[in-house]
Amino acid sequence: MLTNSQGEASGAPHRAGENGEPRVEVREDGGAIACRLSGAWNTRTVAHVDAQMRALQARGDVQRIELDLSGVTSLDTAGAWLIERLIHAHEARGAAVAVSGRSEAATILLAAVRDAAAQDGEPKTRPRRAWILNLLERIGRAMYEARDDLVYGANILGATIGGAQMKLGRAHAVNPAAIVNQIDRMGVGAVPIIVLMSAIVGAIIAQQGAFQLRYFGAEIFVVDLVGILILRELGVLMTAIMIAGRSGSAITAEIGSMKMREEVDALTVIGLNPVGVLVFPRLVALMIAVPCLTIVANFAALGGAMLITWLYSGIPPTAFIDRLRDSIDLSTIFAGLIKAPFMALIVGIIASIEGMKVGGSAESLGNHVTASVVKAIFIVIVVDGMFAIFYAAIDF
Repeated sequence: MLTNSQGEASGAPHRAGENGEPRVEVREDGGAIACRLSGAWNTRTVAHVDAQMRALQARGDVQRIELDLSGVTSLDTAGAWLIERLIHAHEARGAAVAVSGRSEAATILLAAVRDAAAQDGEPKTRPRRAWILNLLERIGRAMYEARDDLVYGANILGATIGGAQMKLGRAHAVNPAAIVNQIDRMGVGAVPIIVLMSAIVGAIIAQQGAFQLRYFGAEIFVVDLVGILILRELGVLMTAIMIAGRSGSAITAEIGSMKMREEVDALTVIGLNPVGVLVFPRLVALMIAVPCLTIVANFAALGGAMLITWLYSGIPPTAFIDRLRDSIDLSTIFAGLIKAPFMALIVGIIASIEGMKVGGSAESLGNHVTASVVKAIFIVIVVDGMFAIFYAAIDF
């Protein structure tokens, strides 16, 4: 027969009160221990028996342990964890463990806790693979993301054009105030930084070009270099990059913050098209503002180049303008301006896509704002290169 034990290892049994506190009754016979658990074993009460269960768990002289759960009135994850921890500790030492009197719910909960503990104990290191497999995986993920962005961009563009057609059919549906407000923010507000940046870049190109052409006695041809390079390529490219960093990030942040606060879903609930309300005014404003800013950037860059050639090479402004008139024509000017609406469309669509993809956290908002700027600048440069190849092919 098993005898009662009140020893130091197991501790005195905790008496269950009227509030259903847990109780552990321990009887010992040599290397065998019989434990009868009773009361409520839940998050609020298991702290009373945690020390006693740890003392039983730490005993290394136990050859067999019997657990009787018939007296347990309620059991949750915290209580099941204490019981499973005791069972696992003695099984790891090779002791025989027998559990009796458990209900069906207790059986399911103990098994679930055991599975969770086993999964937590497994190493979470990913198997090492060859670097070529990792590279191919990254390329594949990038291709799928690019495909999804392309489909979503086409969806936004189509919804914007469809919304514009619907609005043009009803005179009161067009909101000019929203478009004018966006033009003021994205166009007029960007003039100072566009002028400053373009003037500096034009001055740098003129100085470097004059420095190199001086060796050949052809310093006057720096005007041809600056005029063609700025009007065909750099004016619109610098403007698009600045708009992508300034206005594209703002569009993504605005739409993304509305997505986080579920304002986009609210627009859908009240029967409005979020693309028509949020994207349409911004796209129209960009397609108006970017060509105008390109013209401003061209004048600022030519002005900076004119000043530097006057100070550095001694070419007066009158000679600069005369030479510029001979070196460029309307095709040179329009070669750059034709690109501007396409650049504006790219920046607006990519910014809107990334804004609509924002999740519910500030980290997601920051990641998508960064992705918006990087993707827009990359695509703008690629499209500019495609235009250059196309112009060369048609001899424009």
